[in-house]
Amino acid sequence: MSPLSPIAHHCSDLPQHADIVVIGSGITGTSVARTLLDRTHAEGKHPVILMLEARDACSGATGRNGGHITPPVFRDFAIWQQDHGHAEAHKIAKFRLAHIQELRRAAEEEGLLEQSQWRQVETVNAFFDRELFARVKAKLQAYQQALPSEASHHRVYESAEAIQKYNLAPDAAGCIAFSAGAIHPYNFVTGILSNLLNRYPNNFLLCTNNPCTSITGPSASDPLYTVVTPKGPVKTPHVIHATNAWTSHLLTPMRGKIIPFRGNMTAQRPGQSIPAEMLQRSFSFFEAPVGFDYLTQLPNGEHEFMLGASFAQAGGEGYEAVANSDDSTYSKRISAHLGGTLPRYFGEDNWGCEGQPPEGDTGEWSKGRVKAAWSGILGVSVDLLPWVGRLSPSISGRPAPSIEHGNEAMIPTAPGEWIAAGYNGGGMVQAWMSGQALAEMVLGREREGNLAEWFPDVYRVSTNRWKKAKPTDLLGYVSRD
Repeated sequence: MSPLSPIAHHCSDLPQHADIVVIGSGITGTSVARTLLDRTHAEGKHPVILMLEARDACSGATGRNGGHITPPVFRDFAIWQQDHGHAEAHKIAKFRLAHIQELRRAAEEEGLLEQSQWRQVETVNAFFDRELFARVKAKLQAYQQALPSEASHHRVYESAEAIQKYNLAPDAAGCIAFSAGAIHPYNFVTGILSNLLNRYPNNFLLCTNNPCTSITGPSASDPLYTVVTPKGPVKTPHVIHATNAWTSHLLTPMRGKIIPFRGNMTAQRPGQSIPAEMLQRSFSFFEAPVGFDYLTQLPNGEHEFMLGASFAQAGGEGYEAVANSDDSTYSKRISAHLGGTLPRYFGEDNWGCEGQPPEGDTGEWSKGRVKAAWSGILGVSVDLLPWVGRLSPSISGRPAPSIEHGNEAMIPTAPGEWIAAGYNGGGMVQAWMSGQALAEMVLGREREGNLAEWFPDVYRVSTNRWKKAKPTDLLGYVSRD
């Protein structure tokens, strides 16, 4: 998040009432707000939408991740098919794959294609365990048979060819390459928020560094929700939760349904022998059945590698990441792993001498390979599916305002609380369109928005799903192949 966006500290005057309050300014909240504003204004309606952010704009996981728009659906397709049937598994696959071009389309429409650094890349899943590689190839083969069109751009490279083509270390077992994307998430989201403030100056209000500390349900004397903040309360008939890992802070019944996990990131200077064509690629590196490292490369500046790791990469100590929502620090063990592993993945000869800071460097960043290390908090859904839709009072823990206290002229649906969260570390291929879907639900436009065609039904919130979802489900998933 450097340099900071001009709107990083923006805070509009807090209204006493808003038609909708969106809590969270990451990619989900931004997608929801943009869709709500664009749809309503196209219909000649002008609702007031307030977005609250506890810290700076887009300062959570969205602004801290590496921008890896890589949906490796072939690795999970068989499980989706087994659990939800072929048709729904196909819809999940298409939904995730669609994010590559959907994010590009949004960046282009907002005039942010260059600023957001969206780019098409070839992504490479590189394996350093032969047994694991064989199992994943079998998954790919089953995926190609089930969805030949979606799988047509996947290519398998055995060890020798993979090593030569992708400059991998000599012990690489092989790789699978396919089309993907990459983006600068912070620039993308803050750019859109800035545009919304300019496009809808009387209808979109962004108030950063002003957390929602509590929500009070309606009462006999006060028919709406009261959203409490340090700068004052706001009355509203609709509350949208877009806080992902922090969901349970305001939705206590969701505790144990979406669990915070701390992920770790680094920015690193490439070795001097890394070839220029790496700019058109991204990577995921697998050495064990659980956990992997992922890599993108920035297209400008020092062309830094953005390398991140899952919690499993720290071995037993990695469990410190579970239910850890402290992103003011990071795991020193995982950071050490990330700081030393790239020459191992690419081979010492391919890496070459260490990259050096450019002449005239001001000393803002560390001078070694690792320029910076930090963490971000992921929201992990215990049933491995996002939660999108209306929250019943049993899930929100609060009664909803009655329908006569809504503003039907602006928002035709009954008042209530809504959510889009729980992306399991895959927010770049799930959050944007989940936000769009949620906005259509809030506006009562499910039919007009053709949600039945493109939005996975299993992502929807229901009381039955909420009752069934348990943290132990995660352990069962890890053991499935």
